[in-house]
Amino acid sequence: MNLTLACTTCAKAFHAAGGNAAGLAILFLLVVIVAVLAMVGFIMVRMARREQDNLDPRYKDDFNPQSSH
Repeated sequence: MNLTLACTTCAKAFHAAGGNAAGLAILFLLVVIVAVLAMVGFIMVRMARREQDNLDPRYKDDFNPQSSH
């Protein structure tokens, strides 16, 4: 059984480029996306920590989520 999973241009490119061009492209994009998300998360955590360290005490709440009813 022969299933067509790509158009003829892509199918011919798979054989000419070594077989797994689409898989490598998906892997590359996945690495880029994970790196961008990790950087955004790192920056958000860093900003939150710096804000907490440098916040003027008169603007801090005495709210304690553990004691709320």
